[in-house]
Amino acid sequence: MSCCHNYYLADEGKESVFTVDISSISFGHGVLKEAGEHARELGMSRVAIFTDQRLAALPYVAQVRDSLRAAQIDPVIYDEVQVEPTDRSFLAAARFAAEGKFDGYISVGGSSVIDTCKAANLYATWPADFLDYVNAPIGKGLPVPGPLKPHIACPTTCGTGSECTGIAIFDLLAMQVKTGIAAKRLKPTRALIDPATTYTLPKNVVAASGFDVLSHALESYTARPYTQRAAPGLAALRPMSQGANPWSDIGCEAALQRLGRYLERAVNDADDKEARDQMMYAATLAGIAFGNSGVHVPHGMAYSVAGLVRDFRPEGYPQDEPMVPHGMSVIVNAPAVFRFTASACPERHLHGAACLGAEIKGACSDDAGEIVAGQLIRMMKATGIPNGVAGVGYLEADVAALTRGAWAQQRLLANAPRAVAETDLGDLYRAAMRYW
Repeated sequence: MSCCHNYYLADEGKESVFTVDISSISFGHGVLKEAGEHARELGMSRVAIFTDQRLAALPYVAQVRDSLRAAQIDPVIYDEVQVEPTDRSFLAAARFAAEGKFDGYISVGGSSVIDTCKAANLYATWPADFLDYVNAPIGKGLPVPGPLKPHIACPTTCGTGSECTGIAIFDLLAMQVKTGIAAKRLKPTRALIDPATTYTLPKNVVAASGFDVLSHALESYTARPYTQRAAPGLAALRPMSQGANPWSDIGCEAALQRLGRYLERAVNDADDKEARDQMMYAATLAGIAFGNSGVHVPHGMAYSVAGLVRDFRPEGYPQDEPMVPHGMSVIVNAPAVFRFTASACPERHLHGAACLGAEIKGACSDDAGEIVAGQLIRMMKATGIPNGVAGVGYLEADVAALTRGAWAQQRLLANAPRAVAETDLGDLYRAAMRYW
């Protein structure tokens, strides 16, 4: 089988160096009660705790708050984080951060909370026009000028990996599309990860979060290898999404193996604490991996699926407004995409499918796309994920608008193992409409 992932045969002028950059991580039951010690060690004295109103009523925020007070640190809670944040909610959080004059931040929640905290820290520390830091071509993609205040991330969902990345995702309301800010300086300083926070999550939330983990791992594992990028003139210009590399491969494989073993158990049996613990660890492994390699087309397509939502309201999520949860918006595209990308690195697609539990004995290169797609579809069915893009409310007539939004995600599309044209995206959305 042919492969473009031979890392040690870089061509002249191509990248020959990969970078490993991760947050300091503490993982285990009860770790949130150590927040005060970590905050004090980082020099915090007045801390903003970011969360949302639902989480603010649960014990995890109280554990963090009480630990801070025990360490003689002043906590102020901001519980106005919006599920599926927007540019408007980011700006509101940034105003709170700027007015509060905090010397540190702690986020307690899922990706919406952690990403909002990242953005608030950024704009309060280095004020600028909102689009200045937003990824090009939607924004200017300007670099963050300097260090941010320390940020301790405490995830409560087993999926996003946001505690390990320098990425903050939001809906840009004027364009009806998701986009983000990506910079190494956004990466939380530390992560405190307690898998017990996932025990009360509804089934649908675990499914969507779990498939986000799966997509992080499989996209990173099949991403364009770092040795196919042009060598940067300066080390500082090396992109955060540098492509697949030997370091990210380790986390991707380990995460995929756990997903194959535990995802369906974690979704379908709320009492299976072992499965939910393992899902949280898989999320951490995949977060570290994709934070150093980057994802590609399924995530790029997901931003339109989430941003253009009309009336889809998934069970287990707030019902006050329509939304397509991030992991769900990613995985409904994934089978179609991996059928498309398999020809670039078939053995990686086959190995990824095998890690998830697919039978690959006797398979050849031409089988790779169908095998990985088939395994994903089987797992989607088993966990109640909607049947493709149509399952979250879209029609063939929406393909043009979906394509325009995805085409703007050039940072992600460039990380794919094969070139992606705008017409390819339209074809992929059509192929992703329904799978069964």
